Parts: sequence; structure tokens; C-alpha cells
Amino acid sequence: MTENNGKKKSSVKRKTEKPKTAREVETLIDKTKTKNKQRKTKIRVYYSLLTIVLLICLAQIGVGAILNIFKTISLQTKINTMEQTKTQASKRNENLKEEIKNFSSASSFESIARNNLKMAGKDEVLVIINTAEEANADKKVKKSKKLRKIDTVLGKRSEP
Repeated sequence: MTENNGKKKSSVKRKTEKPKTAREVETLIDKTKTKNKQRKTKIRVYYSLLTIVLLICLAQIGVGAILNIFKTISLQTKINTMEQTKTQASKRNENLKEEIKNFSSASSFESIARNNLKMAGKDEVLVIINTAEEANADKKVKKSKKLRKIDTVLGKRSEP
């Protein structure tokens, strides 16, 4: 920097030239307008891309939330059904334990043998009284057995 007339001069030249004609002014205004338009279009494109990305993110969040809600509902119903089956199984388990206690005694074996298997103890006589329905069912069974025996003797196949 050099001093001239007591003032400092800067080494950087400033553009202080003024346009000479009106035409140059118009071209400068047109250039700045086009630059501003380009900036605005770049900003619009940038904002529109950001908007699209945000909309996609919101859609993804919404779909994820809906899927999670459906999953929780289905899992809750599964939990309820499992709890119901658990309570039913525990009730059945208790009933089976009671039946085991009942069947473990000798008197229960004897009652099962007498009632279901139609057995009698020592020095006892078993008397079975059939009702009309049981007698008809027994007759039908006996007839079907006889017919099968006759068919097998004759060599024919019996049809069920």
C-alpha cells in the first residue's frame, strides 16, 4: 500500500464502473432476473424432493403402525384362546386326578367289574334282566352272526 495525499489506497480494486448505456443496464437486469429464476427453480425442485421424501416416510410410518396394530390384535386373540384352553386343560386334569383316586380303591374295581363287564364274585349268581330294547338289539346281533356263518359255510361273501 502506498500513501498518496495522506490517504491509504487499497490493493484491491473496486468495481465502481457504472454501465454506460441503458441497454447495458437492461442486460444486467435480465441476467439477474434469470439467475434469480434459476435459484427459485432449484429451490422449488429441492423442496418438492424433500416433500416427496417426507410423504414416503409418513406413508411408511402409517403402514407400519397399522400392521403393528393388526399384529397386536391377532396376538391378543391367540393369548385369549390359549388361556381358555389352559383353563379347560387344568379342569380336565383335576377331574382325571379325582378319577384316579376313585379307581385306585378295590371297591371301585369290583363295581366296574360287576356293572360294566358283567362279572360276579365267588359264590355269587349273576342275574341279568334285559329290557325290550336290549333284547331286540341282541336278537339282531345274533341273526347277523348266524347269517355270516351261513355265508362263510356256503362260500359267499357277506356284505355289511
